[in-house]
Amino acid sequence: MNEKEQAAAVSIAASAALATAKAIVGLLTGSLAILSEAGHSALDLAATVTTYFVVRVSGKPADAEHQYGHGKVESVGALAETAFLFLLSAAVIFAAAERLLGAQRYSVAATPAAFIIIAASITVDFFRARALYRVARRTASQALEADALHFSSDMWSSVAVLIGLGGVALGYVRADATAAIIVAAFICIAGWRLGRRTIDTLTDAAPTGVSERVAAITRGVPGIVAVERVRVRPAGAVLFIEIAIGVPRTLPLDRVAAIKQQLGAAVRAELPQAEITIAMEPRALDDETVRERVNLIARNRGLAVHHVAVQTIAGRLSVSADLEVDGTLALIAAHDIASRLEGAVRDELGTDVEVETHIEPLPALVLAGRDALATRVDEIGRSLAALASEIPGLEAVHDVRVRETAEGEMVHFHCRVDPALSVSAAHDLVDAAERALRRRFPSVTRVIGHAEPRR
Repeated sequence: MNEKEQAAAVSIAASAALATAKAIVGLLTGSLAILSEAGHSALDLAATVTTYFVVRVSGKPADAEHQYGHGKVESVGALAETAFLFLLSAAVIFAAAERLLGAQRYSVAATPAAFIIIAASITVDFFRARALYRVARRTASQALEADALHFSSDMWSSVAVLIGLGGVALGYVRADATAAIIVAAFICIAGWRLGRRTIDTLTDAAPTGVSERVAAITRGVPGIVAVERVRVRPAGAVLFIEIAIGVPRTLPLDRVAAIKQQLGAAVRAELPQAEITIAMEPRALDDETVRERVNLIARNRGLAVHHVAVQTIAGRLSVSADLEVDGTLALIAAHDIASRLEGAVRDELGTDVEVETHIEPLPALVLAGRDALATRVDEIGRSLAALASEIPGLEAVHDVRVRETAEGEMVHFHCRVDPALSVSAAHDLVDAAERALRRRFPSVTRVIGHAEPRR
């Protein structure tokens, strides 16, 4: 038995004992106020029995028919309790009006037993309402909160009954019926409060302030450029939250996924009971560069481009890029891919934009190879060092590796350059060494040089 079920079971026992005791004392004394309290407690007993079964059902996980769980069963139970409360208050008001306005004589005995049972009822209702509120807050149970609300109103209505009994003891017979009407008023107030909250839940009314809290949390997550929509609806102990956000369309997918994960964690830190659905909507930002837009177009088509160059020629935009495609493709197929990419770039940037692509083979995903013999590595290493000595600014060639593959030899090396040089200048130095090496050794098909800052 979980915490919610245990709290409901204890409440059932208390309601049964109080309803029985009040009914006996009310019949013996003829007090309408006590009898109305007995009826109230009897309804509370029925309500708490309903609550016990409701919280058992609401705790079941989602299934094929109830894909959002069974949490709203608690709201249905609370709505039934609301109807019982209004029916009871109507019956009590009718009976009290008959006594106050009717000519029929009646008697009420303010016995010690009546005072004792009402005082005991006040004490029990105080402690069980507090205990139920505590469990309801921890578990976000609407049904238990409804029970706590009942017993809190019971306590105050019992105070009214106690005052009415005091009036009867002092000779004011009508004080009992007056107290009964006050009890009915408390019952109506409790029913109204409970009914309004229950109907809000059943009609998916967002809890006050929650949407604003979620929106504020969302705006604080880096990378989110717009909060398009926040929707919140409660279902028992769970808050179902839907968030639609705008993110820069140039972000890579792994970064978008990281933003989504970070947002979910931030919301759950504030609202642990939340079930969150996040929709990501790409947004074009005003500060996107032409290069970013071209890369985005290629990425969305699963194409690899590099060396994207952007120029303005006599006021006209010119874009060029290296496009990598499968080297085994027929040229006509590769050309068709390039033409579609160029067309997409013009659609994005304008039909008068000049677009050129340089088609080159995409390196194999995995290229089998082996280390060259030490004599070959030494030969190429010495040649690299000699070539570097002829290139001002390039020095200290080291970590030379040579691999033999089906496509020819691949050479890797490290070198050092002036740390104050720009990346472009350093690249030109390394590129010069790479080209010179390939001229000297035609079997070398690719050279990868890594420039390090000289210390």
